[in-house]
Amino acid sequence: MIKVLIADDNDIMRRGLRLTLEAEDDISVIAEARTGAEAVAATRRYLPDVVLMDVRMPEGGGIEATRQVLALHAPPAVLVLTTFDRDEYIEQVIRAGAAGFLLKDTPPEDLVRAVRMVRDGHTMIDPVVVRRALDLMAALPVQVTAAERDALATLTDREREVLGLIAAGLANAAIARELNTSESTIKGHVSRIMTKLHAENRVQAARIAYRAGWDADG
Repeated sequence: MIKVLIADDNDIMRRGLRLTLEAEDDISVIAEARTGAEAVAATRRYLPDVVLMDVRMPEGGGIEATRQVLALHAPPAVLVLTTFDRDEYIEQVIRAGAAGFLLKDTPPEDLVRAVRMVRDGHTMIDPVVVRRALDLMAALPVQVTAAERDALATLTDREREVLGLIAAGLANAAIARELNTSESTIKGHVSRIMTKLHAENRVQAARIAYRAGWDADG
């Protein structure tokens, strides 16, 4: 059973999220919080597997609460869920270490899938947010480090192609169509790319590609 804590200052939103999640046999909402401080305290008390964290809440807000939650011993996965997709929030969520960032208009089935994915150690970022995050990183002047350059050199030609398409903002299904192969094959390439680059998610991998000056052709 996946134990979930919902942190949101909107009573109606919390109720809707609870109804969506508890309709699933493998998910249980064990606690709710209305503020950032309550989210941290409830995480300590109830030990959830996943925290659904709103960005804008009283008493610290979701970004600071995410930092504090992830600093705890054996922290849960934090999935940020917000109506806001402003650039500064995207960057702050990535820096805080959240496992995912979804907008609140995400379809219920995608929310449920995201909860399961982040519990299992994967990253789930709304496609709209990924595109904006990549656009932000494309403007960064930071150069690739020596370690990153060495890691990039270990990629196969096909992995370089896949990384270039990740950097262009394409999801796995779109990359599979572009390269005329199966999505499962692409997932394997992506997994190996993450391992070789020591990247926690595709946004970090894309950032390395941008630093190296790669375009969609690698």
